Amino acid sequence: MIRVMVSGANGRMGREVLLALSRDPECEIVAAVDLKTAGEDIGEILGMGKSGVKVEPDLEASILCHRPQIMVDFTHPKAVVGNVMTALRNGVIPVVGTTGITEADLAMIRAYCEESVATCFICPNFSIGAVLMMRFAQEAARYLPHCEIIEMHHDQKLDAPSGTALLTAKMIAGERGCLKQGHPGEEEKIPGSRGAEYDGFRIHSIRLPGYVAHQEVIFGGVGQILTIRHDSLSRESFMPGVVLACKKIIGHKGLVVGLDQLLGE
Repeated sequence: MIRVMVSGANGRMGREVLLALSRDPECEIVAAVDLKTAGEDIGEILGMGKSGVKVEPDLEASILCHRPQIMVDFTHPKAVVGNVMTALRNGVIPVVGTTGITEADLAMIRAYCEESVATCFICPNFSIGAVLMMRFAQEAARYLPHCEIIEMHHDQKLDAPSGTALLTAKMIAGERGCLKQGHPGEEEKIPGSRGAEYDGFRIHSIRLPGYVAHQEVIFGGVGQILTIRHDSLSRESFMPGVVLACKKIIGHKGLVVGLDQLLGE
């Protein structure tokens, strides 16, 4: 049994993670951390009756008490790096779905993992369909280098662009390089109307009630348009990837970024 703790247990993603892990015979939830529901039983939060695992308010104290192997983190962009470092210092492998981690943060985490021979897994999107969407977009960029990304999320998402959009942009840029698109004399009559620029192409973020997580990568060529799109219609779509990561990351060393690194093992 893999001993797992969930940080951000009472959030929308946290509750889905608890439910998914509770159904997997190879995983055991040994701890849950969340400030808002400290003292409550996770089984009662899920409507399943008492489980014997209560939500605790302090991450490090919970780690020291319950000694998990894995910490799944879906919390807040401002808290996630601190949570990751707390887990690493205490010999726990972070499996992170919280977005908003910067390149500087990644560099710091990578350096710590290398120096301490530790393991950390950070994933901008746990949906297997989203991983395939990014792979297909990377391949398309070799042949249709002119593109734009449109990502759409619920209106409570705190960061923009999404981690998925940024990783997709990085993968595309790795194939086509920096290419300034559009008319050189283009003028934005309202600043920001053309979206954010990344290596010459644009990323657009939409935040509206009703969305969960969606992304289109649109490629334009002579006389043709190619659209690659992925839709997560519920948060349940991320759970197979979360559970897979909890199982597959054990045995790896260093910082691993992206679910594609674990698929096929």
